[in-house]
Amino acid sequence: MQEAVKVQDFLFLVRGKCHWTTGQVRIEFINDNAYNIFMRIAELLQREGLRRGLRAETIKTYTFTIEKFLRICHKEPHQVTKQDIEQYIIQLIKWNRSGSTINVHLHALKFFYENVLGKRLLVNVPPIKVRKRLPEFLEQKEMNVFFNAVTNSKHKLLLLFTYGSGFRVSEVVKLKVKDINLLAGHGWIRDGKGGKDRMFLIPDCLKQEIMEWMKNNNLQENDWLFPGYKHEHYSESSVRKIVEIARKKAGILKKISPHSLRHSFATHILENGYSLIEVKELLGHSRLETTMVYTHLAKPKLINVQSPLDGLMSHENKTP
Repeated sequence: MQEAVKVQDFLFLVRGKCHWTTGQVRIEFINDNAYNIFMRIAELLQREGLRRGLRAETIKTYTFTIEKFLRICHKEPHQVTKQDIEQYIIQLIKWNRSGSTINVHLHALKFFYENVLGKRLLVNVPPIKVRKRLPEFLEQKEMNVFFNAVTNSKHKLLLLFTYGSGFRVSEVVKLKVKDINLLAGHGWIRDGKGGKDRMFLIPDCLKQEIMEWMKNNNLQENDWLFPGYKHEHYSESSVRKIVEIARKKAGILKKISPHSLRHSFATHILENGYSLIEVKELLGHSRLETTMVYTHLAKPKLINVQSPLDGLMSHENKTP
């Protein structure tokens, strides 16, 4: 039987000021018990999240979100009202937070109060509509300039593999040697987004380099392909820094991230004449509609689209 959570368990005192115009919060704890309370919140979210099948990254995000809310709200958890949550969401909107970020806060608060504390909060804030923007990507010529700006061999291999196989940054850093079959030319993403496994292709031009990388670093079957600090995998933040440094060095003005390499992979595959269904499977999308965004990025002439004006003018020129 699940242990009941009492709101009294969360009693703590803090003092400080919240600057609503900037979103900056300064908190001074009166005693060390406040720190222990936040640890207790993290434990409860972890337990209930695992029980309900939430992914580790989701639990981590929810924990960070709840702790941030309680610091800004400046109230004990059992004192929070639906008006407090509504005011908080409105403030996030004023701070120009994205629709997806605000929705994460809403989901986290709902999960914490309804599923962890068993306190129903009927918040009158509908999910925020997320603006659909076309993803940023690099043209094929820009890709060459970008990769040439990376001089570190490990960094370059990681980025080439990310682009060449269409990885998410969270996927490439968690690759293990056993996930790769160089002879077959493919590998497997284990427990990817949505808890799914999926196959990925290995570019022929990288097979020899990957093999030499594993040999030179004496990597074993259960080792990370790209090791990081203290036997951990390479960090996502490090990859983001590498991309940003290369972007500046290459003189690329577009605002790109590691995920832009995945967008570029999908766009270029379409430009090379492959079908949406093939791209959908390689990216691991559940819905074809998600993949279709890349048709807006691919060059029209390379997906067999002709302007009607061209046809009209061609017909007119043939008329004697």
